[in-house]
This record gives sequence, C-alpha cells and structure tokens, in this order.
Amino acid sequence: MRVGMWFYGLATVVTGILNIVWGEFEASHQPIQSFGQHIPGVRVFAYLAGIWLVAAGMGILWRRTARAGAVGSAMIYLIFALFWLPRFYTATHAFGLRIGVVVFVLGGVAAQILLVAPAAIVYSATQSLDSEWRRRAVIAGRWMLGLPPITFGLGHLINLHAYARFVPHWVPFASFWIVLTGIAFLLAGTAIVCGIQDVFAARLLALMLLVFEAAVEIPPVFIQPHSQIAWGGAVYNLTAIGTCWIFAEFVVRSRRAERRETGVSGQIVTSRPDSLIA
Repeated sequence: MRVGMWFYGLATVVTGILNIVWGEFEASHQPIQSFGQHIPGVRVFAYLAGIWLVAAGMGILWRRTARAGAVGSAMIYLIFALFWLPRFYTATHAFGLRIGVVVFVLGGVAAQILLVAPAAIVYSATQSLDSEWRRRAVIAGRWMLGLPPITFGLGHLINLHAYARFVPHWVPFASFWIVLTGIAFLLAGTAIVCGIQDVFAARLLALMLLVFEAAVEIPPVFIQPHSQIAWGGAVYNLTAIGTCWIFAEFVVRSRRAERRETGVSGQIVTSRPDSLIA
C-alpha cells in the first residue's frame, strides 16, 4: 500500500500547509462559513486544523505512527464533513428544496467521508493481521469509498449544466463528458460497494481522477497561483487518488492472506484426518 499511502499522506500534509499559509479554511472543501460569515477565532481554528493535518499526514507515512496518523486524519476529515451539514438548510432555503441542491450538499459531505476510508484500512493493517480485522476494515473502507462516487455520479447527471463549466474549453461536447464521467462514477461506486471487480473499479477510479488532475485541477493552479481554492481542488484530488490505491492494494493483500490461511487449514486437515473425529 506504500504508493497509496504516500499519495494520501503527502496530500494531507499539503492540505494542512495550505490552511496555514492562507490562514483560513479552503472554502470548496472545508466550508466552515456555512456556520456563519463572522465566526470568532476562525483564523486560529484554521491554523490548528492545518497543524493537525500536517501531523496526521506525516504520522500515517511511518509504520510506528501510522495508527495515530490514521485516527487523526479520520477525525479531521469527519470534522470537514460536518462543516457541510448546515448547508442542507441554508442551500435549500436559498435555492429551494430541489433534488439537485440536496445532491450537491450530499456530494460535499461524501467528498470528505471518502477520505476517511484509508483510516479504517491503515488502522487495521497496523493493529492486527487477524482475518476478522481485515474483513471489517474491508467492509468499512468499501462503503466509505464506494458510496461517495455514487453521489458524485448522481451530481453529474442531475446538475449537468453546473458541472459542464468545469470541462476545459478546448474539450468539445462538454455535456457528453459530464454524462460519461457521471456514469463512470456510478459504476465504480456500485462495483466497490457490491464487491464485484472492486479492485479493478478502484484502480480505474484512481485513473479517472488522475486524468481530472491533469486536465481540470492543475491548470487553475498556474492560472490563479494565489487562489487557495485552486490549490485545494488539486490537492484534494491527489488525496482521493491515494485513497483508491490504498483500498485496492489492501483488498488484494487481504484476499491473498485469506487464501494462504485457507490453504494452511486445508493442509492441516488433510495431514491429520483424525482431527475430523470429535
């Protein structure tokens, strides 16, 4: 899982550095302003969140501190998910109780829940190699990684025109690509949740996010280098890529371990037929 761990850990560190450099929360993924425009001490909270992210990201990169880093990253990303909850009221109050508005807010919550998935996996991997731990970690990671893409896909298909503006101007047929990627999100999320070709789906999801990184997220960083939102979108995408890779590699490793355990058990039973008599 080392490739995914480095993607995830370093991107978490950079997310924290962005909070510290700008002295504020990144509005598109950490919308604390949903609680109000004038929150006392919000700059201090941004610095604390930045330090927390840096510590959690660095911790998850080393085996001795990976468990603490996993817990720390899960906690901070869950807090960012909570930042979105007031928008279920404010957004629907401003734009009406419409399915597109609700799905948009759900997508914001889901985007942060997705980043919690590696915490369960890394914690399990460092806690125990027991098959029950692995099974529970895979289930937790499966749902936390699988449901968000389903939400993203619904967002693409329901809010087609809103998402079309993110397609680079040099790419023709913007609506077609939004529909296509929306369907891809739905299929990937469903495959991961159902466990059908889940590893393949997670890797393809990571590949699609990598394409998004190159075509959609990186150019705004060069066009608006002083925009925290531009940097935040690019770094978030890298964190999500790391999440997909961690899940895929952990599932592969878990299944290999289960086959080894099954093989060893079978050999023991075969070599000791008397063990069947009880």
